[in-house]
Amino acid sequence: MPPAANPGLKILVMNAGSSSQKSALYALPSDAFPAKPLEPLWEGAIDWTHQEGVAELKFTTQDGKKIKQTMPSGDRTAVMNCLLESIWSGETQVIDKATDIGMVGHRVVHGGGQYQESVRVTPEVQAAIADYSRFAPLHNPANLEGITAIEAILGDIPQVAVFDTAFHSTLPPAATVYPIPYPCYEAGIRRYGFHGTSHRYCAQRAAELLGNPSPLRLIVCHLGNGASLSAVRDGVCIDTTMGFTPLEGLMMGTRSGSIDPGILIHLMRQEKFDADRLDRMLNKESGLLGVSGVSSDLRVVMEAIAEGNDQAKLALEVYLHRLRSHIGSLLPSLGGLEAIVFTAGIGENAPDIRAAACKGLEFLGLEIDPEKNVRSPEDIDIATDHSPVRALAIHTQEDWMIVRDCWHLR
Repeated sequence: MPPAANPGLKILVMNAGSSSQKSALYALPSDAFPAKPLEPLWEGAIDWTHQEGVAELKFTTQDGKKIKQTMPSGDRTAVMNCLLESIWSGETQVIDKATDIGMVGHRVVHGGGQYQESVRVTPEVQAAIADYSRFAPLHNPANLEGITAIEAILGDIPQVAVFDTAFHSTLPPAATVYPIPYPCYEAGIRRYGFHGTSHRYCAQRAAELLGNPSPLRLIVCHLGNGASLSAVRDGVCIDTTMGFTPLEGLMMGTRSGSIDPGILIHLMRQEKFDADRLDRMLNKESGLLGVSGVSSDLRVVMEAIAEGNDQAKLALEVYLHRLRSHIGSLLPSLGGLEAIVFTAGIGENAPDIRAAACKGLEFLGLEIDPEKNVRSPEDIDIATDHSPVRALAIHTQEDWMIVRDCWHLR
């Protein structure tokens, strides 16, 4: 038998991708939404790509039980069913039965210009997610697959779609429209922005840490293998670096970020690149990996630098130059800055990158405290006491934002 289940609403969070899936189950009290994020009762993950034809599953419970197993990957719904059954059966059981789950929240990458907030899933919402697959062909189909799998496994349970693009729907037209023929904009080619759930959480958490001042002008730096910045004024996003796709903006692990589009025309004409070859180069072979020739993982690049690898050093220098350049580009639209926020894998765990990113912002009075910066526990102000601009390292909680949206739409 599992431990006694917590009373209240149990919410399953699903983050379904084409190559992996992460899920977590939360138990919330029935009377009020918790003031601080809770630890999940259960966490599960699927890796579809590590072994050809094999799905690797991992389950973890709050009390530390961990299980790993493999199964044929051909029937993806069957694999997801196996993952979910571990919640109410077997060694990682944490609830009595499937019907103890009250709601399911899904991360959905693209909501187009239609969805400006999270919504309950309906046939119309599913149709829209499918339609926006033309803008996110690698992500939206997998997100939709997760929704339909829940319908097959758990039946008519309330589901909520939480869109990555929603937080950026407040961008003004000047930040949204590309300087190409206007009919392109009318056809849906515009800046959408991504990582919105993380940016939204960090903006709200920063406000809490700083005592909810007004005005509160933030630059949020989501720095992971994928990376983006947002300019946020009093909780409202007014600019962001990712665009029509997650390829625009910062140099990333394997993505190029923004480059001269004439390069693509040159490669098509001179090197006979087709769309698939360009896609592979820009999304899978560029960024830190492409410049360093070593790895897309910043930690490995830093190790190579320590061993005297000049190309790895160049990759880091390009990364930082472009990061600082994009941070600077957001300042005029904000008209000032109360704090810069660092989050995600690199932003939370690489103090040297945080310190380097802030170099050049001394004219704002920003000063990093070296001792605070290297301690970097979750959610800390790493600026000196007398710095007029604060610098925050915040552990992003995208799953918790999905739980919160489910709670409010229950």
